[in-house]
Amino acid sequence: MSARSWPGVSVVMPVLNEERHLAAAVGRVLDQQYPGELEVLLVVGPSRDATRTIADELAAGDPRIRVVDNPAGRTPHALNLGVAAAHHDVVVRVDGHGELTNGYIARAVELLEETGAANVGGVMDAQGRSAFEQAVASAYTTRLGLGGSAFHLAGSPAGEAETVFLGVFRKEALQAVGGFDETMHRAQDWELNYRLRGSGRRIWFSPELRVTYRPRSSLRALLKQMYDTGKWRREVVRRHPETANLRYLAPPAAVSGIAVGTAAGALGLATGSRLLRLGLAAPLGYLAVVLAGAATAGPMPARARAWLPVVLAATHLSWGSGFLVGLRRRRP
Repeated sequence: MSARSWPGVSVVMPVLNEERHLAAAVGRVLDQQYPGELEVLLVVGPSRDATRTIADELAAGDPRIRVVDNPAGRTPHALNLGVAAAHHDVVVRVDGHGELTNGYIARAVELLEETGAANVGGVMDAQGRSAFEQAVASAYTTRLGLGGSAFHLAGSPAGEAETVFLGVFRKEALQAVGGFDETMHRAQDWELNYRLRGSGRRIWFSPELRVTYRPRSSLRALLKQMYDTGKWRREVVRRHPETANLRYLAPPAAVSGIAVGTAAGALGLATGSRLLRLGLAAPLGYLAVVLAGAATAGPMPARARAWLPVVLAATHLSWGSGFLVGLRRRRP
């Protein structure tokens, strides 16, 4: 592809409470040295920290950066606002806590041309700085944690996919299917890719594309993230029952089994019933699986490995609980 044939690219970044990571995320976009025209749209929600100030300072220092208001503060609203404001035909989604690796945008544009896909994406390369963050990063990239999708696993082959991390889109394809569903506060990327595939378009995964993802930095933040994700995954299954699979149903099944087993075991201990005491096999068996998974995970610092059983349990049980609870629905 010659220098004159590179299409213009609009990078859309939904941003909310990202003062820790925003400057680095934007810096990695600008350092791409993409040979075509490039603009960065920072779609900023009503943050509780200095995010808006940082965004305005970044825009003042580089004419390629624009700030767009997102009063709703929700990710799908931000993405639709950014796409509507985009000047170019290729839309690159980047999160405020993600950092693109070298050559990401150029290679993604090439893959759009080579594959004819409506959306291409790559590996969610979770990397933590503290011991806790490193444990969360490990949970993201193992099958016992969240590693069921190709974009979570190192070594996944290139090819058509159900969904990808973030994504580089053809703007016309986004507009043709109605953009992001603003009623999906989470899992909106999966739901969009579902509609793109339903319209006959292709989603393409390539391990050549990598984005450094900064995981949650506290147990409380992780629990909230996974609980909310579980609730919205339940909503995806409610809207599209055919998408339910073992990977999504395993966490709520584990929560139910542990709760029932623990209750039965406690009653058995109180009443002396050997049969009821067998219920304790559920929580103890789950504990054994988590400990074994943490012990056999890939190389990591000792403090991170010590956190890993807690992180795995928090991920499974909060995700599963959120799935069981689901969204509170208003009556008509």
